[in-house]
Amino acid sequence: MTDTLSSDVALAVTIPARHARGRLARLGPSLDAILANHSYPPVIEQLLVEALTLTALLGTLLKDAGGQMTLQAQAEGGIVGLLVCDYLGGELRGYAKFDAERRAEAGPNPSLFALFGKAYLAITFDQPETDERYQGIVPLEGESLAQAAQVYFTQSEQIPSLVRLAARRDEGGHWHGGGLLFQHLPEGEEGRERLHTRLDHPDWPHVAVLAGSVKTEELTDPALALDALVWRLFNEEEEVRTLAPVVLSKGCRCDPDYVRSVIERFPVEERAEMKGDDGLIRVDCAFCATSFPIHFNEASAG
Repeated sequence: MTDTLSSDVALAVTIPARHARGRLARLGPSLDAILANHSYPPVIEQLLVEALTLTALLGTLLKDAGGQMTLQAQAEGGIVGLLVCDYLGGELRGYAKFDAERRAEAGPNPSLFALFGKAYLAITFDQPETDERYQGIVPLEGESLAQAAQVYFTQSEQIPSLVRLAARRDEGGHWHGGGLLFQHLPEGEEGRERLHTRLDHPDWPHVAVLAGSVKTEELTDPALALDALVWRLFNEEEEVRTLAPVVLSKGCRCDPDYVRSVIERFPVEERAEMKGDDGLIRVDCAFCATSFPIHFNEASAG
């Protein structure tokens, strides 16, 4: 087993003869770090684990090292009003805003529709090096987040895709997330526009069957390295290439100095209204559930 390919890592895969590419991701300790301060109920934790795993799969598609990928589900009429995750340079963060009363009324295993009601899934890729920004928005439909992601690729990208997501909490209370994304590439593999993609390419059903045979326990098992899982799925293929793995971790970009610089832009009168009884301005970060107390000595400020 390759330790570095066991947890908190993503691995890119290409199958040249089948015109297919893929990503596998597995999350472990990073999930505990992201979830630690929130006290979400288990069903919300599971949803966020799946969303973070999907974010890892999509984020590692970015070629721009400074690129950022954001996944957002905004809803009405369901338990969850807002779900946001993002990826930047191997770092993940995410949070969910939900109605605790509706959650308590929904039972232990609410459907995707019960969780979100009428909702839309927005996936945004920002690549500063090339000054490119792309966003796709599709209805959040299906029985699972994985199915919703497949709808996104079919409608927004027009690329035949297979998405599998899994989440498991072990006996010690630690979460494990695993995911797989495989896609049919445009003809020629590189340098062609997506409109040349053949939705009925004869090699795609073969790849989809093999990749789709992956089991939930395989995706979430830290004892099974991702390269070993690739071998299990595609060992009969003529050639399977794996690229350098991407290490994944929790990363929240809230910075006390940055927060202070933002607050400094407000007029003194508005800052006075922001202060609590203790004379401090408190700014909360939804991602890491941390509060930043900011003190201003207005007598000497300016």
